[in-house]
Amino acid sequence: MTGRICGTGSALPHLLVTNDDLSKIMDTSDEWISSRTGIKTRHLATEETTTGLAVEAAKKALEDAGITAEELDLIIAASVTADYLFPTLSCEVQGAIGAVNATAFDLSAGCSGFLFSLATAQAYIQSGICKKALLIGAEVLSKIMDWEDRSTCVLFGDGAGAAVVCADEEGIRSIIKGSDGAKGMALNCKNRPVNNPYQKNQAELSYTYMNGQEVYKFAVRTVPQCIEEVLQNAQMNAEDVDYFIVHQANIRIIEAVAKRLKQPMEKFPINLTECGNISAASVPILLDTVNRRGMMHRGDKIVLAGFGAGLTWGAAALTW
Repeated sequence: MTGRICGTGSALPHLLVTNDDLSKIMDTSDEWISSRTGIKTRHLATEETTTGLAVEAAKKALEDAGITAEELDLIIAASVTADYLFPTLSCEVQGAIGAVNATAFDLSAGCSGFLFSLATAQAYIQSGICKKALLIGAEVLSKIMDWEDRSTCVLFGDGAGAAVVCADEEGIRSIIKGSDGAKGMALNCKNRPVNNPYQKNQAELSYTYMNGQEVYKFAVRTVPQCIEEVLQNAQMNAEDVDYFIVHQANIRIIEAVAKRLKQPMEKFPINLTECGNISAASVPILLDTVNRRGMMHRGDKIVLAGFGAGLTWGAAALTW
């Protein structure tokens, strides 16, 4: 028995912000952003919350899968921008959708969060602990951006994606994941500091810091390697794959991955042009977009890949 993705959903904030919009509030331009990243627009939350976006995506995924919330055994939410330290985002979603029979917990692995959640759900399914799981990647990254740091804030957006994974005879063929904490500070955001009667600390809130060159070098080296490994484990070749659903961080990274794998860019769907980088939500949002456009058919061979803060990475080879 293995896990099969049987439904997807996504949600984006209503406000769409263009590169030209950003050029009016900071020293940047559409040419500078798009030529270096491929990003043209991103959705930013105004009234929306991480929980609200996650709930909307979850409901759409359940509807697409044709199951009720009560049938779920497990909910895993991946996020670095949950609305609360506790209760967890997953428990907030559980309460909102009425998944009274599900165990719910959060998982944090940066932009690889959805892949780590998928690997965890797969382990639950293979062990017989659960049969139906809801996986969510949800982020409101705009609240942890320094909007005076033009090199970083222009890259990210807000949104949520979800997938229902059910026990089946066919589906996930192989999953791998990894991390390199020694290089983790290349992409970081500090939590609140120690502040108690014995240690006073009035430090200002921290915002996202990224060493772009280090993250780029990590991604173009690691992502092709992990895809090649997961394909080998699944006894597949890159030529067998119909689509590579890769974390949407930078068009240059995706092009480098395609070149390394010797595969055409047509196999690499793109939505970063409209959405930017949405961390843990990136892969499930793109997966839902491709699914709802009718691009994938039962039996297609799909590879999912994520990479990011930690530094972490993961990939999955599956039959749709």
